[in-house]
Amino acid sequence: MLHESFVKLFWRHFDSINQAAAWFHVRPITIKRWLSGEIDVNPMAEKLLIIRSRGYLPDDTRWTGFRVDEERCIIITPEGRVFSPKELDSWALRFDEYHALKRMYELDYVPVRSNVVTPLPFRGGRRMTQPQQQTVTKEKKKEVRKAQAKRANQFKAP
Repeated sequence: MLHESFVKLFWRHFDSINQAAAWFHVRPITIKRWLSGEIDVNPMAEKLLIIRSRGYLPDDTRWTGFRVDEERCIIITPEGRVFSPKELDSWALRFDEYHALKRMYELDYVPVRSNVVTPLPFRGGRRMTQPQQQTVTKEKKKEVRKAQAKRANQFKAP
């Protein structure tokens, strides 16, 4: 990043040198030296400033379009939906309740739980073409139940 660009971006997001020093975890004199051009700006500080200015998460295909609003403490999705930390924390409970109801009333399918929550964007040196899902249809569940009942009846017969 050029020195002028850093200075413009810096003053767009910080009101004072002390505020920036606290955010970058450096002393105020270091910030003054960066702004005057006396020393080169730390590359990590440049990256942090860019992340703060754009409000996005790490450069990964899974986070494309997401951004963070620091002032309101929310995550904004590419579709414009807003999630607070407490709301995100409750998603695991909602997920479990939803699938418990699906199992109880035998609706459409019951997914097979896996340990991987988010599939990685790369597998074996190749980019994944579609998400991997394992689901069990209603018909498949009925076949399994019939087979289990048949085996149970075979053991009761003698």
